Amino acid sequence: MKKTLFLAFVLTATTGLFVPNSHASANENGTLPYISANNSFPPTRADIVRHTFEISNPNNSKQISQIMIQVPEVVKWSNKTKDVVVTDKSGKKVNANVSIKDQNIELNFPESIAPGSELEIDIKNIERVTQGNGPVYRLFAKFDPNSTPMSIGIARFRLY
Repeated sequence: MKKTLFLAFVLTATTGLFVPNSHASANENGTLPYISANNSFPPTRADIVRHTFEISNPNNSKQISQIMIQVPEVVKWSNKTKDVVVTDKSGKKVNANVSIKDQNIELNFPESIAPGSELEIDIKNIERVTQGNGPVYRLFAKFDPNSTPMSIGIARFRLY
């Protein structure tokens, strides 16, 4: 019994040493933008909700020229560009050209988003998803118009 307990302890301790403690480099001194938060409002069982993404562009990152959002198939919404609103940390509206094609939203910024900035992206008039584990959005960023999109994360909205 003592041998088994000791072996379990050693195995757990060894595993802890080999798992990197920086598996996600989501911090203010990182080099890639990341999703710092996402939420749904209202959080109760309302029929129409708003999904919000908060994007942080760290100090050591490049300027963001475009953000792409893959909207999950299970999400039904108005598909109107006026229902996608981008603001900065202070709540001031950010100039963004919004285009929608199928289940993809593209946000093109005439003035690139500087490092050290934070954005809030609201998608309004979404019908509440009632089945499954909740919608999962995938977000990508481009640093200049000709670059390849880089994944900046996924955002999952839980069902209540």
